[in-house]
Amino acid sequence: MAENRSVPFVLALLLGCAAPAHGQTRADCERAYTPQRAQEGKDVIWEPIEDSMVGRMLEMARVTAADKVYDLGSGDGKIVIAAAKQFGATGVGIEYDAGLVLHSRCLAHAEGVADRVTFIQADIFESDFSDATVVTLYLTPNVLKRLLPSLLALPPGTRIASYSFGLGDWEPDGHIDSLGDGSAYFFIVPAKAAGAWTFRRANGAEAFDVDLEQTYQKVAGSAGSARVVGSLRGNEINFGFMQGAEKVRVEGIVEADRISATVIRGETSARYVATRKGPE
Repeated sequence: MAENRSVPFVLALLLGCAAPAHGQTRADCERAYTPQRAQEGKDVIWEPIEDSMVGRMLEMARVTAADKVYDLGSGDGKIVIAAAKQFGATGVGIEYDAGLVLHSRCLAHAEGVADRVTFIQADIFESDFSDATVVTLYLTPNVLKRLLPSLLALPPGTRIASYSFGLGDWEPDGHIDSLGDGSAYFFIVPAKAAGAWTFRRANGAEAFDVDLEQTYQKVAGSAGSARVVGSLRGNEINFGFMQGAEKVRVEGIVEADRISATVIRGETSARYVATRKGPE
């Protein structure tokens, strides 16, 4: 969870693990350097995530071999290493403490995944992780609060798994508890759907307007005098409203200032394209 400032002689011991020889084992890495619980770091103290929760977190985030997993404040690297070893993903750990970074690299070689993972010594608040498909976190609530704008700016559909702590008032899309092993929270970055939209039927003149407000993955607003309620899952949007006595459902994909949608009224459905109005 944290980034420890290691003393120079420990770094010297670890330099031999930066490019381990063939046959390097976990025991070799741990003899060179063993992180200590509650050791001081830049923003938080270092505490390891429980081993039993690592796989469950990655399963909750639906990690596959197609993913690029970033662990922010990666500590001893166990989440990134597990993502590569158990799920075939590529991964990047960003960690402030140089000793933990070298230790993580050593462990990656020992576990046979050094070709699929990278550990970077850096400040997470000054790092670019915009190409992530999955982000994992074990950070304190204050640090998570500072990080939240960067997480919400990630591409829609990016999956986030946070150990022990949620992301403020952002309601999770999933949650797991394990007695004695802690909790984990799952989030999917939503597209930005707030604004005034005009939905126009494909190949037709029929149109209607919807004003949407957004709080994380929840949307609300109005369509004329009718109240709109719905949600986002990444760039997938789903909302409904009443038009007279008829219920209208809208299911679509948000792409910048455009929504490609299916509008369902009763037993019938039709294709619509919505465009977001700019400021007047």
